[in-house]
Parts: sequence; C-alpha cells; structure tokens
Amino acid sequence: MITSPAFQASDALRPLPFDPSKLNGLSERLVRSHWENNYGGSVKALVVVKKRLADAMGEKDLPPYVYNDLKREHLVRTGSVVFHEHYFDNLGGNGKAGAQERQTIGQAFGSFDNWEGEFRRIGAGLGGGSGWVVLGFNLHTRQLENYWMADHAHGPAATVPVLVMDMYEHSYQMDYGAAAAKYIDAFFENVNWDRVAARLAAASAIKT
Repeated sequence: MITSPAFQASDALRPLPFDPSKLNGLSERLVRSHWENNYGGSVKALVVVKKRLADAMGEKDLPPYVYNDLKREHLVRTGSVVFHEHYFDNLGGNGKAGAQERQTIGQAFGSFDNWEGEFRRIGAGLGGGSGWVVLGFNLHTRQLENYWMADHAHGPAATVPVLVMDMYEHSYQMDYGAAAAKYIDAFFENVNWDRVAARLAAASAIKT
C-alpha cells in the first residue's frame, strides 16, 4: 500500500465558523444537517477513496479503467469537500458588503448590482437541481467572474473561489422546500463579506 501524502486524507470535519443558531433565515437544523451529513459524508468518503487508491496502486493486474473509477470518485469527493468548506466559511456575516468589496466587484461587472443580479440568476437556474454558484478570480485571465457549476467535479480552470453558494437541494429543502429563490435571499443575508474581502485580496496577490 502507498503511504505518501497524496494518498492520505483526514476524517476531521472543519468546524463551523459561526453559531448555526444565529443565522438569519437558515435554521440551525438545516445547517447542522448539511454540515454533518452532506459535507461530513464527503469528508469520510474521501478518506475511504484515498485508502482504496493507495491499496490499488499495489495491484499490478488491476485494469486501468477500474482504477479510474476510483479516481473519478476521488475528483467528486475532493470537489465536494473543498466547495462545502468554502461555502460554510463565507456564511455567518450580516450580508452587508463593505465599500472596497462593492467597488472591486462593481468595477468587474459594471456595478455591484449587476454582479448580484447575475449571481442570483445563475442560482435560480440551478434551483430544483444541483450545483454551485461561484464568484471566482481567474488567475489566468486576471478576471473576476461568476461561474455556473453543475456538480462537484467541474470547477472553473485556474480560478480561486471568492464567494460560493451551494445550490444542491440539501442546502435549502428542509427550510424552503422547492422555493429556491427564498433560500438565495437568505444566503445573501448571511454572507460574511470580511471573508470574501480576504479571499479577494489573497487571490489578487497571486502571480502566475
């Protein structure tokens, strides 16, 4: 069995950076279930998948297509863990963007309202299905853009997530049923713009 770092993962869940009983419009029951079952399930699954990959590396006669089934699951579970951690990390705020964030985003989209309108529209289009909406800074194009993602496995190339919204039904169904638009409103009321500002600054400082 391979024991190098690339084949290792921790089963420890990253703690919520806020009190889930104090969010506006998102119930503690919903948030805890989402964190423990959906995010937590992917954390645990990633540990299992990486162990299976390490074991499989020692099986010289294992067909490549069988190994690649594990690699696909590795990709999916990694994406789920990363985007869930970004999602929970950018919640817990008062939903009010600061002047600098509004200016930076406004310059990229023509206005802050233009940005928010597109972000919300992408989310509404994913309602009733699955996926993510990501405001990201593309290190290759040096552009700040909104991205549509249908699943955990297909993130935008060379892009640092700045703001992440989960649009899988598990993120809102318990509180809002099929009313995804109400969930999007609640999400915006709880954005931690300090975290968004920190991500923006860090991404902009990366040179490629």
